[in-house]
Amino acid sequence: MICAVSLCFIMLFVGVNLILRYWNLPENGRPYRVEINRLALAIEETGLENVDLSQYHYVYHVEPFGEHFYESDSDYSIREIGGTLYRFDYAVNDNAISRQIMVAVNVILMVLTIAVFAILFYIHAKILRPFKRLSGVPYELSKGNLTIPVKENKSRFFGRFLWGIDLLRENMEQQRERELALQKEKKTLLLSLSHDIKTPLSAIKLYAKALSKNLYPEVEKQQEVADKINEKADEIEGYVSQIISASREDFLSLTVDNSEFYLSDLIESIVSFYAEKLSLLKTDFSVGEYHNCLLFGDFDRSVEVLQNIMENALKYGDGKKVELLFPEDDEGILISVRNSGCTLEKSDLPHIFESFWRGANAEHIRGSGLGLYICRQLMHKMNGEIFAEIDGTFITITAVFGRG
Repeated sequence: MICAVSLCFIMLFVGVNLILRYWNLPENGRPYRVEINRLALAIEETGLENVDLSQYHYVYHVEPFGEHFYESDSDYSIREIGGTLYRFDYAVNDNAISRQIMVAVNVILMVLTIAVFAILFYIHAKILRPFKRLSGVPYELSKGNLTIPVKENKSRFFGRFLWGIDLLRENMEQQRERELALQKEKKTLLLSLSHDIKTPLSAIKLYAKALSKNLYPEVEKQQEVADKINEKADEIEGYVSQIISASREDFLSLTVDNSEFYLSDLIESIVSFYAEKLSLLKTDFSVGEYHNCLLFGDFDRSVEVLQNIMENALKYGDGKKVELLFPEDDEGILISVRNSGCTLEKSDLPHIFESFWRGANAEHIRGSGLGLYICRQLMHKMNGEIFAEIDGTFITITAVFGRG
């Protein structure tokens, strides 16, 4: 880019100077003719010897008719004064005004050149070079290299971006540590429970083998063995309950920073993101009327909740209509996302907020079954609620926020 700009300025300099060199400004108004007329009048009145040529800009020599009258390398004009021919030599290309204009134009071009190159070098130093250093960071993060340092930069162009990248790296590293810790706990739990289960299981097998071979003919002894088998079965059932209880524990670390924020800010954030997207998808998107007020919760997490609901509407709806509505309620602020094309059975409605649950309508659609589960967890942490309703082919998911 710098080479291209340099070439353009070189061509500009050459072109402007050529134009100034061959575009003779004085000739446009022919001011030398005015001076010749003044000189002719002065010569006629006072004679050639009394004329001071230093007062004239263009005419620099006057030659009366003689032997070398027509020998001149300069531009000249011939006038007859008092019966005598006079040759007036003048110069229009080398004059003070032309030189001044050329110098002024070249100075302006030089200042402009310096300013443009200063801006280019500033862009190179403050934007291009830092961006080049950053270009490899996302690639390293994608490979799992989470220890790569992100050099701090106070540049107003990349300061917040660098902070965000570094925060993302730290979050990914923390998630990896939590995942490894969870895997370790899971493995330890399974090994421990499997070892604990082996003991009562072996006892049950031993008692069952003894009963099958009729080693206990007495009825009382058989009853005692049966009671022990039942006891060991209860012990195994207890271990199984521990496994189920552990699997039901919250596996997501969702943190919120509750405060107060305006409803209008939340809605503007959602509308600005989805209005253009839905327009490109030819989806009818409408936003109902609402009264601006303060909400209680985490603004960023609230945006996340509504985005999850909107994405579900796009993913599982027919893409014809999506509405953002605000039903009135005395207890809290309700924000509803209503979309057409619902194929979910009403019997499945109570399960849509469960983790890893996916309805029959999601058989050929990619997903993890965690979107609405995360929404419910976040809403609960913000002292809110979320619920869903089905009305024919329309489904409405409503988030309930507390008032600020």
